[in-house]
Amino acid sequence: MSNVVKFRRRKKAPRSPVMLASFAIIGIAGGLASLSVPDGAKAGDDVSRTFALCHTGGGTNCVVDGDTIWLDGEKIRVADIDAPETHPPRCPAEAELGERATRRLHQLVNAGPFTVATLDRDTDRYGRKLRVLTRGGQSLGDVLVSEGLARTWSGRREPWC
Repeated sequence: MSNVVKFRRRKKAPRSPVMLASFAIIGIAGGLASLSVPDGAKAGDDVSRTFALCHTGGGTNCVVDGDTIWLDGEKIRVADIDAPETHPPRCPAEAELGERATRRLHQLVNAGPFTVATLDRDTDRYGRKLRVLTRGGQSLGDVLVSEGLARTWSGRREPWC
């Protein structure tokens, strides 16, 4: 007895010109989308601005401190972290760490497109928008926490001194 199994070739279904054109458009669009998204970013990372530093007053697109930015004229509190205060700091150690956190957040928001996600609460008691900033699905706040420049937000501020 032979162990050879015979397979019959199926005839290919005819492809309509509309179906072929649809596949081509989808392939081109997918290729263009992958070209326009930088490394580490995801397609949803749609905020891309050049951020300056702005320690006082309002701003358009700038970093106030390690957990606050201005985006398109709207003040945003990075909701998933607590960074050291820079104005006014309560001790020299907090001032130094706060400056480092501010510079690092400045680098992170200028490193490429990111997403601004809304939480269950829209604003804090100071009127700032509460948002989580992510790039490629990773929280920019978590980056600051992992580098020792901020803490995960516990629901209240804790001293840095």
